[in-house]
Amino acid sequence: MAKERYIGFLVSGISLPPDANENEACSIAASELKRAGIDPARLHFGVYKRSVDARKKSDIRLVYSVAAKFDSPRSAFLPKSNGKYRISALEDGELEIVYGSAPMSAPPLVVGMGPAGLFGALLLAENGYAPIIIDRGDCVAERSKKYETFCKLGILDTESNIQFGAGGAGTFSDGKLLTRINDAKIGYVLRRLCDFGAPEEILTAAKPHVGTDLLLGIVDGILKRIEELGGRVLYRTRLDGIRHLPDGNISVSTTRGEIVCSSVLLAIGHSSRDTYKMLLENGYAIQAKPFSVGVRIEHLRSRIDEALYGDMAGHEKLGKGEYHLSDTTSGRGVYTFCMCPGGEVVAAASEEGGVVVNGMSRNARNGRNSNSAVAVSVFTSDYDGTPMGAIEFQRNIERAAFREGGGDYCAPIQTVGSFLGTGANTIGAVLPTYRDGKVREASVDRVLPSFVCDELRRGIVSFERKLSGFSNPDAILTAAETRTSAPVRILRTEELCALGKERIYPCGEGAGYAGGITSAAIDGIRVALKIMEQFAPAD
Repeated sequence: MAKERYIGFLVSGISLPPDANENEACSIAASELKRAGIDPARLHFGVYKRSVDARKKSDIRLVYSVAAKFDSPRSAFLPKSNGKYRISALEDGELEIVYGSAPMSAPPLVVGMGPAGLFGALLLAENGYAPIIIDRGDCVAERSKKYETFCKLGILDTESNIQFGAGGAGTFSDGKLLTRINDAKIGYVLRRLCDFGAPEEILTAAKPHVGTDLLLGIVDGILKRIEELGGRVLYRTRLDGIRHLPDGNISVSTTRGEIVCSSVLLAIGHSSRDTYKMLLENGYAIQAKPFSVGVRIEHLRSRIDEALYGDMAGHEKLGKGEYHLSDTTSGRGVYTFCMCPGGEVVAAASEEGGVVVNGMSRNARNGRNSNSAVAVSVFTSDYDGTPMGAIEFQRNIERAAFREGGGDYCAPIQTVGSFLGTGANTIGAVLPTYRDGKVREASVDRVLPSFVCDELRRGIVSFERKLSGFSNPDAILTAAETRTSAPVRILRTEELCALGKERIYPCGEGAGYAGGITSAAIDGIRVALKIMEQFAPAD
């Protein structure tokens, strides 16, 4: 038995029917700790995580982890449970901040207002570093207007759209916070989101989400807080160049002029293709990496809920039905990604002449359809293996989708029945949601490479065996999903600096080190902590 400093214990694996009171889970945890020799009277109990176990539709369960906390961190023996529940240590997840001694003659600069940039800039601001944060796009209000104009009129602003602007690409999504990394900072990120308006339920949900409607206000609140603390927030400010100065500072060229800074937190997002090109031309070490492409699939939400929960579909404690499906038996792999219950397919283009789709849900997730990406792995051997080759692979698919959609940013769609050869390409019960139905019936085979289409067909058939109705003939496929992740990685040292580029810190999803809102935020925090280790706060 190890003796460490904990804030308490975690009792996991408590399975109860959906109608059970959550206090029952806490009582079971108290009994388990007492059985293990821990006095529960000295602890404070509360639900830590809650997930749905729907493997048996006749016996759907909620599975709880219960936190039992001390009044303050202390040394304690971690007992071995003899029961059927797992007891583990509960860590506080607080950040360990070390302040450096080097004086700052210029503020740190944060490039990009996605999760990595936002959380990095917020941490710097709250600790006295007064950062400048820039983004090529607009504030959330103007960005929303630009998106509405694009949906209604097909007029695309290539600098401010679903990919670029305050909040980054994740703002117009479901706001999913699930991450598969194991990091104590996850709890910190969730708590900070709640500080700015996220619902408290994200702290206990196994698959937390916020929703686009709430994310807009959260992002705006974080940026206002950075300004209140002395930081500067600059919109419509695109990064065009980086130059090291003789005194160790850095001069950054932007569309609003030169900015001199002490360090650069480079959180450019996964769609800044021109920025990748500029960095390559300036000697940054960037390598191509595997990514995925595919389509969005839409089903009626009611059908998905029933397929997952049977007669208990609609139960308030179960929420809207979510799935994650994968099949790697071919050696390549096809999987569902970014599933949006009760959501819509959104227009995610950022370049003229290309059609890109993504998924979005609001907090209530009460739309008629549910959608998900169905994505196929793309290896570096599928193109020339270079960073620009990876980008061109994506771009060629987007241009094909634009062409097949009619050349006016309508999206090409095909029913699953038509794609599989079991039905006609005629809209049925599932009405497409992309741009309020601005779609054209087409063939996915004329948009995506043949190996991707072959894998999609195999995957859809495979997923039907796991989720009844997945291959329903009237389900809709909308092309093309190409921005699942960055196709490149900006290489960095153990100190998180770009190789051979002191004080330049690539981070987040655009640098190839994250895969979603939470992991990107954590990477931004890691970089901010590194900057703080080097410099003393501003006077």
